[in-house]
Amino acid sequence: MYDVVVIGSGPAGYVAAIRASQLGLKTICVEESINEDGKLNLGGTCLNVGCIPSKALLDSSHRFYEANKNLAEHGIDIKDMKLNLSAMMKRKDEIVTKLTGGITGLFSANKVESISGRGKVLSKNQVEVVKSDGSLEVIDAKNIIIASGSSPIEIPAAKFGENIVDSTGALSFEKVPKSLGIVGAGIIGLELGSVWSRLGSKVTVIEAMDTFLPMADPDIAKDSMKEFKKQGLDIKLNSKLTAAKELKNSVKVTYNDSGNNVEAEFDKLIVAVGRKPNSSNVLSEKLDIKLNNGFIEVDKFCQTSIDSIWAIGDVVRGPMLAHKGSEEGIMVAERIAEKHAEVNYDLVPSVIYSHPEIAWVGKNETELKSEKIEYKVGKFPFAASGRALAVDQSVGFVKVLSDTKTDTILGVHVFGPAAAEIVQQALISMEFSASAEDIALTMFSHPTVSEAFHEAALASNNQAIHIGNKSR
Repeated sequence: MYDVVVIGSGPAGYVAAIRASQLGLKTICVEESINEDGKLNLGGTCLNVGCIPSKALLDSSHRFYEANKNLAEHGIDIKDMKLNLSAMMKRKDEIVTKLTGGITGLFSANKVESISGRGKVLSKNQVEVVKSDGSLEVIDAKNIIIASGSSPIEIPAAKFGENIVDSTGALSFEKVPKSLGIVGAGIIGLELGSVWSRLGSKVTVIEAMDTFLPMADPDIAKDSMKEFKKQGLDIKLNSKLTAAKELKNSVKVTYNDSGNNVEAEFDKLIVAVGRKPNSSNVLSEKLDIKLNNGFIEVDKFCQTSIDSIWAIGDVVRGPMLAHKGSEEGIMVAERIAEKHAEVNYDLVPSVIYSHPEIAWVGKNETELKSEKIEYKVGKFPFAASGRALAVDQSVGFVKVLSDTKTDTILGVHVFGPAAAEIVQQALISMEFSASAEDIALTMFSHPTVSEAFHEAALASNNQAIHIGNKSR
C-alpha cells in the first residue's frame, strides 16, 4: 500500500511526487511515455515537447537573427554565415535529454518509485496500470493525484498529417519552410512563429478573434502586435480557417478574412489553437467525479468530490502553465501530509518568450475597469533605460497599476528585455501586498533593465526621475 500514487510525470506530477516523498509519504509515479530506448520518459509535455525545447529554439533562432541582422551595428562583421538546422535541433534534443534524465535522478534521490504504463483510477484507493505489453497491475494507495496533462487541440478544418502539424511537430522540422501558416495567435503560435520567422520562413498567422492577445493588457497587446509585424509576422485577425488540404509538399488553405474567403498555400501549417485536458479514460465511470468540458472538477485545494482523489495541472481549471501545475503539486502533497498550503491564483504570472519578451501578473486595465476598481497607471519606456539602450533592446515598457486609494500594486505588465524576470520581481512584491511607494523606496542596481520597474512605480505617483510624469 502506497501513501500516494501520481498519474503523470509532467511539471505538476513529478513535483507532487517528489514533495510527497520528501514529506515521508511512500510514493509511486505512473507514466506511459517511453523513449526510443524503451526507458521511462519523464517530464511530460513541458520538458519533452513544450516549454524547454521551444525555449531552446527561441534562443538559438534569436542568436542567428542577431548575427545575421544586427551585429554589424556593433562593429561585428560576420561573412558567409549559414544556418545548420540539424545542429540547432541536436542542441535542443540534448537539453531535453539532460533535463528529463535529471528527473530520473531526482526520483532516485528522493526515493520516488516509478512505473511505466497508462494509469486509470478504479476506485478511491486503486489505480490500474496498463503496461506497454498489455499486462495489468493494480496499485493500492491511500491518496491518488491525477496529473495527466493536456494535448494539442485538433480542429476539423485541419486534421494533422505530414504537413499539417501541432506544436510538437513544429519543433522538429528538418528544413526551414519557405512559407509557414500558423492557426492561432496565442502564446504557442507567436513563439513558434518567431522561431521560424527568424530562421527565414515567411510566416502568416491566422487568428479567428478580432483582438490581439485579449488576455494581455491593451497597451501590451497594441505595442507587441506592431513589433511582431515589424519582425515579419503577417498577423491576420478576424480570420477563421475553413479548410486545409494536404498536397504533396505543401498545404492549401482557405480562411474567411472579415467576411471574404481567401486561399493561400504554405509549405507547412501549424495548428496552435489551444490544448485540451487529458481526462479521457483516466477515471472509472463508476466514480462520482464530474468533468467540466473535459476538466476534472476540483475545489480550491485541487481535491475532487472524493476526498482521497486529487487532480492538478492542465487537467483542472485555470491557466495551462507549468509553474501553476507545479505549485498545485506542492500544495496537494502538503495537504495530504496534513500541512497548511494553498495556491494564490490571483498571482499566476504569464510569459510569452518572444523577443522582446511579454510578461504580466495581476490585473490588467480591462479587468480593473470591468470590476470598477479605481486605479493609477505608471509607465516607463525602455527607450529611456541606459542598460536597455546599451544592450540594444530598447523596445517596450513597464506598466504598473496600483490602487488609487491604498497605492497597493494590482498588476504589472512588461513588454521588453527580461520581461519575465522583471515580472517575477513584481510578483514577489505583490505577494507581500507591496505598494507602488514600497517599490519607489527600494534601491535598484544601475544600470539594469529592472530600473524600469522602479521608474514605473515612481511614475504612478508622479515622481519619476527620468521621464515626464503623466500618471493617471
